[in-house]
Amino acid sequence: MAENGNTSNDLQIKVPDFEKLFTLDPNLRAHELEIRRRYDEFQKLLINIHKAEDIEKFIHSYREFGIHVLPDNSIRCLEWAPGAQAVYLRGDFNNWQQTSHPFKKLDFGKWELVIPPTSDGSPVIKHLSKIKLVIKTPSGELVDRLDPWASYVVQPPKSSGLFTYDHVFWNPSDKYVLKEKKPDKPRALRIYESHIGIASSEYKVASYREFADNLIPRIKKQGYNAIQLMAIMEHAYYASFGYQVTSFFAASSRYGTPDDLKYLMDVAHKNNIYVLLDVVHSHASKNVLDGLNQFDGTNSCFFHGNGRGNHDLWDSRLFDYTNWEVLRFLLSNLMWYLEEYGFDGFRFDGVTSMLYHSHGLGHGFSGDYNEYFGLNTDTEAFNYLQLANYVVHEFHPNSITIAEDVSGMPALCRPTIHGGGGFDYRLGMAIPDMWIKLLKEFKDDEWNMGHIVHTLTNRRWQEGTVAYAESHDQALVGDKTIAFWLMDAEMYSFMSKLTPSTPIIDRGIALHKLIRLITNALGKFFFCYGGEAWLNFMGNEFGHPEWLDFPREGNGDSYHYARRQFNLADDDLLRYSFLNNFDRAMNEFEDKYHWLSIEDSGYVSCKHEDNKIIVFERCGLLFVFNFHPTKSFSDYRVGVDKPGVYRLILNTDEPEFGGHSLLDSNVEYFTQPFGYSGRRNSLTVYIPSRVAIVLAKIRD
Repeated sequence: MAENGNTSNDLQIKVPDFEKLFTLDPNLRAHELEIRRRYDEFQKLLINIHKAEDIEKFIHSYREFGIHVLPDNSIRCLEWAPGAQAVYLRGDFNNWQQTSHPFKKLDFGKWELVIPPTSDGSPVIKHLSKIKLVIKTPSGELVDRLDPWASYVVQPPKSSGLFTYDHVFWNPSDKYVLKEKKPDKPRALRIYESHIGIASSEYKVASYREFADNLIPRIKKQGYNAIQLMAIMEHAYYASFGYQVTSFFAASSRYGTPDDLKYLMDVAHKNNIYVLLDVVHSHASKNVLDGLNQFDGTNSCFFHGNGRGNHDLWDSRLFDYTNWEVLRFLLSNLMWYLEEYGFDGFRFDGVTSMLYHSHGLGHGFSGDYNEYFGLNTDTEAFNYLQLANYVVHEFHPNSITIAEDVSGMPALCRPTIHGGGGFDYRLGMAIPDMWIKLLKEFKDDEWNMGHIVHTLTNRRWQEGTVAYAESHDQALVGDKTIAFWLMDAEMYSFMSKLTPSTPIIDRGIALHKLIRLITNALGKFFFCYGGEAWLNFMGNEFGHPEWLDFPREGNGDSYHYARRQFNLADDDLLRYSFLNNFDRAMNEFEDKYHWLSIEDSGYVSCKHEDNKIIVFERCGLLFVFNFHPTKSFSDYRVGVDKPGVYRLILNTDEPEFGGHSLLDSNVEYFTQPFGYSGRRNSLTVYIPSRVAIVLAKIRD
């Protein structure tokens, strides 16, 4: 460990400060040796990479590896295939001859080929030419493979009868150059989780440009400041939702070209919207002909060669994070998307699977710290995540990283310099589980207010959390969204404003608003350095009426459920517009009052089980929720810390939100100078059944 803050070649290594970690969470002191050991392994890895190759060059290996046109129009190919006996290049340029262009074997399993330009000085391999690598396996067989570093791969049309993706060489003469400056890191993320292909009401795969032109203005108007793009890294199976990646450096061609994705990024940044990539480094598709699996003719290469290299539940391959070249590939992959496409950060998928040898399967994670620091923890994977977060934040300080971790590993979202994992946020995955469980298994008058508050606020101190009521997981076929759980029996018949509302629709619209507002405001209850975050999956904001199911053999390749019907929210004759209006208002008020980002720990003053009332203060605002299915309360006394005159700023019962206009927004609420519910002052409110109100102080 370098204690002086430096190592050779001027790599700045800061002295770790574990005491900050132990001060925040004294329970971690019992595991100090393991935390220090993990950090030492991470630091050794970083120093060794830098000494051998220079860390900056290492993480930008995409500039050398793969197939590139040099300044003199020569073609240089550099590949890593340690198990191969020989490597060749074939394609349109050589009439698909298998062995006419052999690679030269280098050290450490690398292979190189340089092809001079043609007699007219142009590159031998033209833009949009098809190419493949040929690997001579240990058994002597010649097999086709796609370049792992390929930036553009395309599936042949169905009419061809072929399904394996082709590497199409991307080298346009007028290559798109990003024009817009990246936006500053938001003080608090309001994330619109999105899938390009379903971003249309038509029965088709939507494109990057359609998303840019049609959806980004909508997202901005709706009050979101960040987009999380799913299923960008190329995946041969559309129905995998992008989680069975076949080509890691190729942005999916089913939505358009690399230039089209860059256009989307420019439109987002022009609108001051921060863009996160859903990155899958936890596993890879088992595809051989158009994936990484058995790339060099062996069962290992990028993956563990034994049982450790397979995820049986996901039917996929698992990376060998101890391998130098795997680290090169994955770290370069992050830099590629940050620099080539201008992404602003990442949401890392499947982090729980990476962190544990059991992949978290069948493990309930009771919260016992021994579960996180025992032999079940995959230290090599944890070190990779530390390294990934280090290089992302070191070379792109404006970037944000989010971990999809259900285990609650302590310090995962603390800086690496403190011995943590280095993530900025983790997903609050227990929150949507709670809401779905309540809607599935409990009657409204059985909801436990204390349990709701506990679940929303139960999180690691000073570790950022992305709170959400539902995400894409709940929208997938086989599950139901909150709106569907609430109203699916009548959503197809009674969502028109021209028909009288029914008890089911009335309840659904009311609870949909309450659930989202309390999750947004209370799900970030304990302030964390850098602010907090809120996430919504596209369409859920207006209660999209149908689940999400991609075209596949089981549904006759239908696109009926692989689309988002935004036209429903835009139709003023339908009640979906009520939910859409409320979602926009909620985002606008957060942007005005900053309850996600102001350093205010908040205070819950009431969790009344019989009345089904929850009251809390946050950022000087007073939130009052009535979850009771039938009871309304007049002159209901609630505690408040600061004396003065208050007024309604947000009211779920407004007519534009599908409410019944039972409250007057012009009423002023005067505090009284006696304590109540642990607060120094109090006031009385009228709080109708299934209504939430937010009050702000307007004067002393």
